[in-house]
This record gives sequence, C-alpha cells and structure tokens, in this order.
Amino acid sequence: MFVECDRTFVSRGGANNGTFHAPELLNPNNHSRQCLYTFLAAPGQRVLVEFRTFDLRGKPPECMHEYMDIYSEMASLEAGELVNSAFGGRYCGPIPPRRRVSLHRAVALAFFTDHTYTPPTLFAGTYRFINASEYEVGTPVPNTLCSFVIEASKRKTGLLLSPTYPGLYPKDTTCNYQFVGQPGQRIRLEFRDFDLFFGGPHCPFDWVRVYDGPDNSSAAVGTYCGQQRNLVLYSSDERLLVTFFTLPRSANTQNRGFKGIFEFSESFVKLDFISKHDAEHIRGSECDQKILSKKESTGFVYHPNYPFPYIQKVVCRYFIYGMQDSQNLERVRLEFQNFSIPKGENPKPDSCPDGYLKVYLRGQEATDSYDKHDAELCGEGSAGPPAFPPPLLSDGPRLVMVFSSGELQGRGFKAKYTFETEYRVPGTAAPGGECAFTYRSEAKKRGEFNSPRYPSNYPSRTNCTYTLVATPNEQVTVVFDHFKVKADTWNATAGLYGGATCIEDWVEAWWTGREGSRVPLGRWCGPATPGPLQSPRGALGLLIALHTDYDSVASGFKARYVFEPAKSIFGDCGGNVSGSAWGVVSSPRYPLPYEAPSRGAASRVCNWFITARPGKRLLINFDQFAVEGHLTERGCPAAVLRLWYESPGPPLELCGEKAPADRWQYLSSSNSIRLSFIIADKSVGAAGWRAIWTEVTVGPPGGSGVSGSGGGEECPAVCGGACLPPRAACSGLQHCAGQPTTQPSYC
Repeated sequence: MFVECDRTFVSRGGANNGTFHAPELLNPNNHSRQCLYTFLAAPGQRVLVEFRTFDLRGKPPECMHEYMDIYSEMASLEAGELVNSAFGGRYCGPIPPRRRVSLHRAVALAFFTDHTYTPPTLFAGTYRFINASEYEVGTPVPNTLCSFVIEASKRKTGLLLSPTYPGLYPKDTTCNYQFVGQPGQRIRLEFRDFDLFFGGPHCPFDWVRVYDGPDNSSAAVGTYCGQQRNLVLYSSDERLLVTFFTLPRSANTQNRGFKGIFEFSESFVKLDFISKHDAEHIRGSECDQKILSKKESTGFVYHPNYPFPYIQKVVCRYFIYGMQDSQNLERVRLEFQNFSIPKGENPKPDSCPDGYLKVYLRGQEATDSYDKHDAELCGEGSAGPPAFPPPLLSDGPRLVMVFSSGELQGRGFKAKYTFETEYRVPGTAAPGGECAFTYRSEAKKRGEFNSPRYPSNYPSRTNCTYTLVATPNEQVTVVFDHFKVKADTWNATAGLYGGATCIEDWVEAWWTGREGSRVPLGRWCGPATPGPLQSPRGALGLLIALHTDYDSVASGFKARYVFEPAKSIFGDCGGNVSGSAWGVVSSPRYPLPYEAPSRGAASRVCNWFITARPGKRLLINFDQFAVEGHLTERGCPAAVLRLWYESPGPPLELCGEKAPADRWQYLSSSNSIRLSFIIADKSVGAAGWRAIWTEVTVGPPGGSGVSGSGGGEECPAVCGGACLPPRAACSGLQHCAGQPTTQPSYC
C-alpha cells in the first residue's frame, strides 16, 4: 500500500514563506511513483519557488527513472489544468532548476521515481508568496496576459518587470508596455537586469524591442536579447512602446527576463538644440546627436539647452561623420566661437575636475576607448587671451565629442564644424581646401607626394596640382616610384604620349619660370611611368598636375622630390654643339654602361644643345639604344632620354631597347635640338646609347623635291625627305637609319 506523498502549500494572505523537501518513500517493487507538490497564492499574490538542494538520480536529457516536471503558468489548480498548462521543463541530475515565479497564482512540481528508496534529502527548497502588484506596471490591457498602459498622470516612476521575473520567463508570450506621458515630458528607461536567450546578434528568437512612439509603426530604438549591461534608453517625446516577445518552443532556456525602472520627466534635455541645427538625434539617447556631411558642408554644434546655460549632470555625445566612400574622403575641422565650462575653485593645472568637453580626433566610438581622448577642454575662453580652445582637425573622416556637465553651471560652447576633403597628400595644402599642394625648398629639402588617397584609388572628377619651388641657386628632381593612371584607350608607341594618347586620366608636368611662364615636359597615363624630372638652372621649379575624368579610376602615383644645389646648364656632362655639319653624342662612358648617380645624389643629368646654321635643320639617328624601362609597358622610371626636336610641344621621351631593325630617326622642326639624359638614384645601369646628328636641308612645303645648298643643285643623298651634306657619305657614320654606311669611291 502506497503512502500518500502529494503536498499542498496554500497562502493565507500576508507575507508568508516556508520550505519543502522530497518525500521519504519505500518502493521495494520499483513501481512508478508520482508526488505532486502544489503551491497556491492568495488573490493579489504570486508564488516564488527556489531549490536549495537537488540531486535526482538520472542524467539529462533522458531523465527516465527519476525526474521532476515543473509547471508555473497554470491559471488554477482545477483538475486537468496540469495537462493543459505550459510545460516548464523536466529536470534530473545534480543541477537544480532555476527559480520560478508563477504567471498567475499557482506552481506545481511533479516528482516521479521508480527507485526502491527516496530519502528526504533528494531535493529541498523554499517558497514565498509575493505581492503581485509589482507586475502590474500600469493599467492592464483587456484580454491580454501581460500588456499594460503606463500613464504619467498616474505614476511618474516605477518598476518594469518581465511577467515572471526573477524566475524563468514564459514561452509563447507577447507583452506590450505602452508609456503615455504629458506634453513636454520624455521617458527614461533603465534596465537594471536584463537576461534573455541569445540566439544571435539580430535576436531571432526572444527579444525586447523599444519603439520611439506610441505603437509598433513608430521608429525602433533597438532590439535587445542576451545579457545587456548599462542599458539606458530615452524617448524622443512623451510616448514609448516596449514589446517583449518569446517563441512558442519547448523549455530549453534558463533566462530570467528583465527588471527596469522608468521615469517620466520634463527635466530631461530638450532636443531642439539638435533638431534646429541640421543634426540628427540618436534615438534612445538623452541628447546624443549625429551629423553627416553633405559634401564639404559646414554647420555648428552647441551645448544642450543652448542658448541658455547648460543643465547640470548631463552627458551628451556628438558623432560628426565626414564622407567616406570610393569617391569621397573627408576630415572634420572644429573651431570654437564660444566656450565656458567652469573648473571651480583652485583646480589643478590641466585638469577638468567638474564638467568637460572631450574630443576624439580619431573618431573613437567604442565605450572602452572613451578614456583615450585627444583633448579635454574646460575653463573660460574668450576671443582674446585667454583664448578659445584652438582649432582641432580630425585624423580621419570621424570626430567625436563627449560633453559632461558637472555640479557647476556654465554658458557652454558653440563650435563651427567644417567637412574638408581629405586627400591624404603630404605637403602644404591650399588654404581653400582644393587639391593643391606646395613643396618649398626652405621648408623641406626632400620628401614625398602622391595622388589623392594613395595607395587606394584616387577619386574621379578631380584636378590636383603639386608645385615644387626651389631657391634661385637650386634645382629640384622628382622621381616616380609608382605609377598607374587609368587609360582604357592606351596605345602609346614611341614615348610621345601627350594629348592624343592620354584623353581620360593623366599626369602632366611643366618647368616653371620666375615670371610665371611654363615649359611643358609631357603628359603620361596608363602604365607609362614618367621619367625622372629635373628643373633647369634658373627655373623656379616644377609643376605637376593630375586630371581624372568621370569614369573608372586607378591607384595613381607616388613620387619623391629632392632640392639640390644647381648644376651648370649642361648638368654633369653634355655641352653646346655648333659649327659642324654632323657629329655624335652618347651616354656617359659609352660604349661602357652608364652608371647611377654618386651616393647621396638624386640624379645624374647630361644636357646637349645642338645648333645648325640658320635655315638648316637637324636629323638625328640613334644607331644604338639600351636604357632601363619600356616605352609601352612600364615607362621610364629609372632613366630617360628626352629629345626636344619639335617646337612647340613637349619632348619625346625615350627608354627601353632598340632592336637592330628599328629606325629611331627624328627630323627637327627648327635649326636646334636639345637632348637631356637623366639617370635616377634607383638606376641599375644599362648599355647606353649613341646618336648621330646631321645638319640637313629641307625644301619648302609643297615644293617639287629637296634642293641643294641654296644653289638649285641636285641633292647627292636624301634621307627622310631631307638632303644630307655632300661630304656626309665620307664620314663613316650612319647618318640615315636603314642606309649602309659604306663610303662611295669619290671619298
């Protein structure tokens, strides 16, 4: 005969509590035994059950021979209610179930065993009958389980509890807490404890969602799950909706829900100091704001309660965001026009013992980075000494400020922010913010410059200039170490890139004179790296420009510059050549390979100026040519030979290796040519080059042929439409590419 083991604990009203423990059962035949422990609270009460010891003989999750089932959502203790109510989980083993609070007035514990003996120590716990009014946070919404309307006219502060806090929260539940304040009020909600099942960062299972308005069509402040710490939220006006949702699933979570406090108040910061000044209030915060650039736009930021003195004990954050995308990059300039945050009496130097304004120039936004500020400002500023805080410039596209008011009240601050395009180019930037940079010898003898945002792609629709200014007794050398400028129609063939080839994006360079004159050096694009550049003796320096169009972009360029004492007009070698009918010029040391500059020098330069008699022109033929680089594949970054033979116009730029069958022959448009051979410090050397120049005669345009030397005589030898001198065939030189150099019999 079985001993009756069911037990019932009923509240008689008032605050009462007690203990319970396992029954002592003798069960020699291992029959299945069930003992039902029921707890029934009085009207206006709930039951809280908590286990102190628990050591049922079984192993989760099977729990086959000894276990306990828990029901805490029963509406009553009527027969059949146990079957119909939500199942709260089955437990065995040494880990006790989490505490339970009844959703209504009853909790039931169903203990099953088929063991031969059950000791009273198998499980034990306590129960309490608690006041249910804590869970009625407002006026109940009819026909709902846990939805309430909380009105400021009835209660300005109070608790906000999940339906069975601190016990495990129920499944398959939706609770709405609608806060209704009075005009001019805002609502503060602080969660002191928050513990929901965490299903992932987007909270796909159980969640609390806060809406900044009267219903779920209002903008959401956020959706929260898992464990939240220091979660404090503010409404934007007098209305707020909090929704608590749990999935209808088997009991497999052990989370207790949430406990918060709410407050309606007119004393929270009014948001007009944000909304009136082109900023956006960050929903859920008391006074945080976000300011987004409208491309190089400007505006102002103010202390809360502007234009009146600020409110004590308020923290407001300002997130000022410049543009940052594939086409734009900005930085933030901050200039104060008013500043007063009192320090109090006898403060320590460089300290802000009361209120402060902290500025983060690298845009720190993580909470653990707020102590790593770049400036902490306080005190009394004025337009004259002691002045307002100095202008501040962000290190990137974001600047963050944190204003904290203390016990003392002050006039606060007003600051102008300006979004400036950030080109990430070293050098002295133009004051107007355009992409223009200057490099002066007096400031720095050597340095670097680059295309905007290098090594990232430069933006489209951009024009940038780089001005390098030497002193009167100096020259400046520029060497390109990286070059990739977009040119979809790239088809350069002979080193004269110019306007016909570079019609999309390009880099151009000029010599600049002290009277404002310019001499073009070339236009480059595609993979054709410009050869080393050097300003001539007496010039002001160099001007380099980047132009980009509306279409695709590339990584651009990186270059370095060096200011050095001026050399002669011939450089390290070279010279003036005139008074002869022909001659030879060659790279230094030819036929030996040319060498890199001496250690420490930026370049080795050789300039030749060749002049023919008036009315004559010059034909130049390269019979040997081997200079580092490749005209169409990578340009001439380490060494270049520039040939000025057509006027006006930039020089021809030559590098690479001439094959024996190639004809590198050029006819001048006047009676002079110039050759400039520049070897950069990164050169490794090559075989070099040799050129034969010849004074020739060219007939007038539209003529019937090439005349002799002014006397109407027949021309003894024609090359490329030019008449060679009579004795040129006897020189043993190859004056004309493709023609033999054997001497005729009359020589």
